[in-house]
Amino acid sequence: MAERSNAQIVIGSAIAIAVGAFISWAGSDGGARAGSIPVFALCGALAFAINWLAFIPAALAQSERYYDLTGGLTYITTTAVAVLLTPDLDLRATLVAAMVIVWSLRLASFLFLRISKAGHDTRFDNIKNRPPRFFFAWTLQGLWVLLTASAAFAVITGDAREPLGAIGIFGILVWAFGLVVEIVADRQKSAFRRDPANAGRFIHTGLWAWSRHPNYFGEIVLWTGMAIVALPVLQGWQWATLVSPVFVAFLLIKVSGIPMLEDKADERWGGQQDYEDYKRRVPVLVPKPPST
Repeated sequence: MAERSNAQIVIGSAIAIAVGAFISWAGSDGGARAGSIPVFALCGALAFAINWLAFIPAALAQSERYYDLTGGLTYITTTAVAVLLTPDLDLRATLVAAMVIVWSLRLASFLFLRISKAGHDTRFDNIKNRPPRFFFAWTLQGLWVLLTASAAFAVITGDAREPLGAIGIFGILVWAFGLVVEIVADRQKSAFRRDPANAGRFIHTGLWAWSRHPNYFGEIVLWTGMAIVALPVLQGWQWATLVSPVFVAFLLIKVSGIPMLEDKADERWGGQQDYEDYKRRVPVLVPKPPST
């Protein structure tokens, strides 16, 4: 059984690397180069390399403490490399780089402070003492960074430069709206948890009265906004980088976001009348004004 599990992990890691290699190749179409190496591809390789290096001390200590922080730093580092190695950045590319860095700084600091207070992340309880599975988690984080930021990398490193225009401005507004929703939702949940009166209760106020996962809705929206900003300058195989918001939505809706949290909530509060009423009344993702 262990051998089978390890074989699945090897296959999964190979698939993740292959997908990353394809997106790196596609996103490099017509883009800037550092010598003979496409800058986009260099950023893709760096996304994996940073996480693999961080895995080493994490595995030795059997600790996930710096996992999310590493993810944020990977966004910042790869974006900085893209900016530094790409000549003649225009307003769109500069704004896109700033948008990625602002989002990653906010999210990484929020998640790091959260795990520092909690002491551990339950997602890693059964894998941090199993090096192959733990390594796979770090590999997936490298892929997460690359796929999520792929449209942004295409804008920064691409050679198509167009005025920002109405589409670009609209995309920035969509991105800003999503970011605000994500920040407000996270802060409301943190404040709810800090209140001793809410111990053992589930949050159902603020944006959480509109959606059971408003923070995830905000994240999907902001990366959709980023893709909209990229639309006017994508060319050739770079169109593959529009996988960014699709990947984010799939990850949060079907894989590691909503399903895990819904299962945990059902285990904790399932059968309670107020919780069952909340689930029946409030949509899982897309916000809807509370019914009176």
